[in-house]
Amino acid sequence: MALSASMVSRVFIFAFFFSSFTAAQQKFSIFDVRKYGAVGDGRQDNTQAFLRAWEDACRFKGKARFYVAAGIYMLGSVNFIGPCFGRLEFQLKGVLRAPSWSGHSDSWITFRYIDKLVMRGGATGALDGQGEYAWQLNDCHKNANCPAIPTTLRLEFISYSRVHHIRSINSKNSHIVLFGCDNVNISNIRLSAPYNSPNTDGIKIGSSTAIRITNSIIGTGDDCVAVLPGSKDILVSNVTCAPGHGFSVGSLGRSQKEENVTGFTVQNCTVSNSTNGIRIKTWESPYSSVASGFIFQDIFMKDVENPIIIDQMYCPYPPCNKQSPSHVQVKDVLYKNIWGTSSTEVAVSLSCSSALPCENVVLKDINLNFQGSGGPAKSQCSFVNGLSYGQQRPPSCL
Repeated sequence: MALSASMVSRVFIFAFFFSSFTAAQQKFSIFDVRKYGAVGDGRQDNTQAFLRAWEDACRFKGKARFYVAAGIYMLGSVNFIGPCFGRLEFQLKGVLRAPSWSGHSDSWITFRYIDKLVMRGGATGALDGQGEYAWQLNDCHKNANCPAIPTTLRLEFISYSRVHHIRSINSKNSHIVLFGCDNVNISNIRLSAPYNSPNTDGIKIGSSTAIRITNSIIGTGDDCVAVLPGSKDILVSNVTCAPGHGFSVGSLGRSQKEENVTGFTVQNCTVSNSTNGIRIKTWESPYSSVASGFIFQDIFMKDVENPIIIDQMYCPYPPCNKQSPSHVQVKDVLYKNIWGTSSTEVAVSLSCSSALPCENVVLKDINLNFQGSGGPAKSQCSFVNGLSYGQQRPPSCL
């Protein structure tokens, strides 16, 4: 049977796309850690097997998948270093388990100098920090000779990359730290540690730009997200913080030559049973920097001790060396449509610096209730210039 011109055309198009798809598949290579000697039995140390697999995957001139199958893989401290020759995906189907104690490194799993990295997990994949063995040593203010307490996952100088569907449990220290990163999207992650596990921050961001954290759940013993010096254009959206110390800027002003923090947005989020909701914190010191361009909007608070707080006299472990009023200039801050319940009488606390008062702080449509003894919720302000409009519960102190 003769083929019509249109049928020939369709056959040609199908053949073209099939050959293109096949060629694309031929460029894809899987680097299964089991082929390098890794065993997911929960006992064998797989550190060297993982490093050998990484070396080959990173050198592959195409699309490489570093693959961890189901199982429990004991893993020591590892550094996955680039730059890599092609695009690389780290697929985690199993559980990576840290040693119960490792005081020789400040990070457990590190990715460094990589572009276009994709790290993804799934229903069974997780990072288990076994932090319960380290938390008793985590309050470093009590110990002048603090050992190194490793972060679970550290991303350094990573750009145009994505981390998604990863679980991290019982981190010894912070769950995820980003430093020097650019254009990194973190989504659909779940970070958990007990509320009384010290210094187990969810995500800490320093000297990084264009970081997006979305559609995630964080419950931990410190800040759910902390934005540190040198960071700009940070977005947190559709994230639940329960429990924790809330979403924080800082602490800032602790050391000389700190870079400014600009552009931090938290929106469509929930904070529940936490010490703080939205917090800006700076030390009383002569070290100057600027913290500006913050938008906190559409946030639900449930039984939060300090739903809205600026603390420019930050002193977590008194007594502190109060050298001078804070010289961090806080300005251009919008709180909009924040509602729910405060577990303390003071629901809004804006305590700014006598040396550099906060500038252009705006409260719009605030509705925070307190049901305990002492009357309705209150607000308190010091050294802050700004305005309020719309609903104001508690009554605005601006």
